[in-house]
Amino acid sequence: SEPTPPVNPLPPVVVLLFLALVLPEAFFSLGASGWVGGPEAVGWRLAAMQDYAFSGDLFDWMWTNGRWLPEHLMRFVTYAFVHTAFTGAVFAAVLVLALGKLVGEAMGQVAVLVLFFGGSVFGALMYGLLLNDPTWLIGGFPAAYSLIGGYSFQMWLHLGAAGQQQYRAFSLIAVLMGIQLLFGVFFGPSTLWVADLAGFVFGFAASVLLVPGGLSRILLSLRRD
Repeated sequence: SEPTPPVNPLPPVVVLLFLALVLPEAFFSLGASGWVGGPEAVGWRLAAMQDYAFSGDLFDWMWTNGRWLPEHLMRFVTYAFVHTAFTGAVFAAVLVLALGKLVGEAMGQVAVLVLFFGGSVFGALMYGLLLNDPTWLIGGFPAAYSLIGGYSFQMWLHLGAAGQQQYRAFSLIAVLMGIQLLFGVFFGPSTLWVADLAGFVFGFAASVLLVPGGLSRILLSLRRD
């Protein structure tokens, strides 16, 4: 028999999402440094933001006029693959890599895609509906937080089955939101956390249907209570 690898291989869909997050950033960084693309490469990131970032103002315009243009609807997804800086892209990609691996192994690769893209869309939707902020939504964090929601739901079920305190399942999201609060104190307030938290809520709620037996275990728990 073949030897068991010491580390489980990453689900292919997680690798693809990771590459989709880091490769654009690699081109932007190389272009800004003058390694590729010539002088116009300096503006690649800004051009990508204008074409692919999610705009609450554009959403409000479509809502008011009832005109749902494909080139703006795609922003609900495309904003996740463009970032304002190298560090943000790497952090989001690492979150997707780590959480995507855990979710993929427990729930399957389709679930990873549903959580990633569903969290991206729902995060942007809540950002557009709840706020009137001209700041463009950009980056993969709402999608990554959706995967955190999926992981947290798994932990919630596991802790409940073990008779332990289930609130511990929310430790990771509490730490990350706390870090965002500290960043807001030192670097100025931001409303982007609304999309991140919405992504988490989507991931947790969607996992009720995505985790095998998740819904039945929720109903059983409610009956006991």
